[in-house]
Amino acid sequence: MILSDGTIKSMLHTKELIITPITPEQIQPASVDLRLGTHFLKIDENQFPSMTLNEEIEYIEIESKEIIIPPHSFLLATTEEYIELPNNLTAFVEGRSSIGRMGLFIQNAGWVDPGFEGNITLELYNANRLPIQLIAGRRVCQLVFAKMDDVAKNPYSGKYQGQIKAVGSRVFRDND
Repeated sequence: MILSDGTIKSMLHTKELIITPITPEQIQPASVDLRLGTHFLKIDENQFPSMTLNEEIEYIEIESKEIIIPPHSFLLATTEEYIELPNNLTAFVEGRSSIGRMGLFIQNAGWVDPGFEGNITLELYNANRLPIQLIAGRRVCQLVFAKMDDVAKNPYSGKYQGQIKAVGSRVFRDND
């Protein structure tokens, strides 16, 4: 069941769901808009002939209130908001339609597990032929919340728990 604005407001009020900072304007009929933070990661393309799933990837960190994403380029960004999901709630990260219509794809892996705490790392891809300028504090994506049929027996406690700022891939830590 996808949560309505009334349920989201109630859960925020009781602190069952935590999103900070948040303004009333961010709460939409069936989602919460999230704003772009000031921390970005760009893959250091000059360090590797290719990327693998077994080795840590090196990133160039950028701290800025604005950034330009060149055409056909990939960048990691963070949300301004820190979230804490209860163990009976999951969320989907979805790009805003207005942003998508500019050719900016937001998130490729947009699932947030129950029990997750942290800033959301956004995967940004400029599919356009023109550069796209982004400014921190602008609403760029939304979280859609779904209540689970039961509390998760094993809530999220993985390698991205508690992340602050944009966090690069940690797939190299997987055991499979």
